[in-house]
Amino acid sequence: MTTAPALLPATARVYVAGHRGLVGSAVARHLAAEGHEVITRTRAELDLREPGPTARMLRDTRPDVLVLAAAKVGGIMANSTYPVEFLEDNLRIQLSVLAGAHAADVDRLLFLGSSCIYPKHADQPIREDALLTGALEPTNEPYALAKIAGIGQVRSYRRQYGRRWISAMPTNLYGPGDNFDPETSHVLPGLLRRFHEAVAAGSEEVLLWGSGTPRREFLHSDDLARACVALLRAYDGPDPVNVGCGEDVTIAELAALVAEVTGFTGRVVWDTSRPDGTPRKLLDVGRLRKLGFEPSVALADGVRDTYRWWLGHKDS
Repeated sequence: MTTAPALLPATARVYVAGHRGLVGSAVARHLAAEGHEVITRTRAELDLREPGPTARMLRDTRPDVLVLAAAKVGGIMANSTYPVEFLEDNLRIQLSVLAGAHAADVDRLLFLGSSCIYPKHADQPIREDALLTGALEPTNEPYALAKIAGIGQVRSYRRQYGRRWISAMPTNLYGPGDNFDPETSHVLPGLLRRFHEAVAAGSEEVLLWGSGTPRREFLHSDDLARACVALLRAYDGPDPVNVGCGEDVTIAELAALVAEVTGFTGRVVWDTSRPDGTPRKLLDVGRLRKLGFEPSVALADGVRDTYRWWLGHKDS
């Protein structure tokens, strides 16, 4: 009787696309700590939007496993300002990397999407089968469409070629290595920077977008990396798997936590003329929990950890 090969052999060589980003850097750290050879390329060395160079690199390195964490990402402002880039850059990366991986006979691949793939008014918590059952949030629709296409690519390669490729849909992520740029950051690093600068300037007021009422779920990047390794080891199915912590907070509650962490004691004012985005986005993580995964980083601890990291890197 023939034994099926392990989904993630202990000796597997893993190419992590996007290893300098928040997600990719955490995944690369965890894989290396477990003894895997991690293959990387910087953006200067390889533009993943270009299929020819990408295919050649994969052909030459022949990784056993590929984690596609490379993507153009950003918050509401960035998505609203650059919808073409968020759609086209991500489509080009996905088409290039997945086609190159197939040509290089990479049999095990993890595609990382986003919880924004789900309808704006999906039932909460959001199950994986909510995909394509309603309209998307307009502010990040181009990015979401690209990620939905990526799920379709993974399913198609599985069906047509028998590839053991899988997809994971993370919730809102944060942690060391996050993007703190005021124009393109996501909500949590954006708040940390906003409150930090208010404290440094002696400001008595911080103005924030929206009403503060939307609810969001946050997962530390180290927990995401652990979940990715767990999926690579144990999951082999066509459906995406949600990755989150199963709990959410309002943006106002998050702002209060950030104010405490940064030492801000002034007023928070909400600009309700600005968009809130999706009212609530909490993932059903039942599939992930069946694999034995539970997050280990509490939100308050993770926010303090991320703030300390940024203080040590913001001037570098």
